[in-house]
Amino acid sequence: WEGDALTFFETYFETAQIGDGTAFATGYFEPEILGSRTPRPGYDVPVYRVPDDLVRAWPADMPESEREGRPPLGRYDDAGNFVEYYSRAEIEDGALAGRGLEIAWAADPVEFFFLQIQGSGLLRLPDGSLMRIGYAGQNGREYVGIGRVMRERGLIGAGTEYATSMQGIMEYIRDHPAQGQDIMRLNKSWIFFRELATDGPLGSLGVPVRREASVAVDPNFVPYGAPVFLDLERDEADGLWIAQDTGGAIKGTNRFDTFWGNGANAREIAGSMSASGQALVLLPRGTLDRLESRR
Repeated sequence: WEGDALTFFETYFETAQIGDGTAFATGYFEPEILGSRTPRPGYDVPVYRVPDDLVRAWPADMPESEREGRPPLGRYDDAGNFVEYYSRAEIEDGALAGRGLEIAWAADPVEFFFLQIQGSGLLRLPDGSLMRIGYAGQNGREYVGIGRVMRERGLIGAGTEYATSMQGIMEYIRDHPAQGQDIMRLNKSWIFFRELATDGPLGSLGVPVRREASVAVDPNFVPYGAPVFLDLERDEADGLWIAQDTGGAIKGTNRFDTFWGNGANAREIAGSMSASGQALVLLPRGTLDRLESRR
């Protein structure tokens, strides 16, 4: 295409509203934290690759009639029983230690916790170089958004000294380390990583995501690759995005997670992004007629 973008989309696409079109969007970014390829003093948090004993299988006591979709993730214990995989607390307490699974070590457990939530990040190595790590797998345990829990407990938000944002959550955890660790462990999900040689974090489409262009969606409702137009309370998130990623917390008809790149500005915007509004999905012309004819 050699013309302008507006004419391109007007020529080849039509708009669709998913459900009532009421959208909710958060933000994510590529954090940069201190790390090392080798263990050294001050770098004590292991960054693990996917372990070989993490497998999908049906529990022996699950009836055949209930076995739908993909089998759950878990492991086989010493007795040969299929059980849940190790939780965040068990992994932090050393369940995977001594198996040679480490691809790096991080310096700060709190920063690494939030890097896991983002799903990818940069490790600033002692020599000043950067190592990019990306999502390789997950332990199959439930994801818990600790921000919601902390709001419900009155630890952050109105009436407290801590903002309802990633920055406020981190500040609380650092001010209350013992209680903060317990709160982080409520999120039993653990992310495994691999080193990336790309110029950006990889999304679910297998291509690098881009600042103010890539958005995570629930692919059950919004197809990967589709342009999405957002009109939100946060003006900086308004405009056209491309559905190139998903996430454990991105579930529902109009749930979006906007990508903001890396650096201090990206961290600030993504950490405070929480906006409602309207969403339209752009589909190739003729799609809506085909869908209607099948109804």
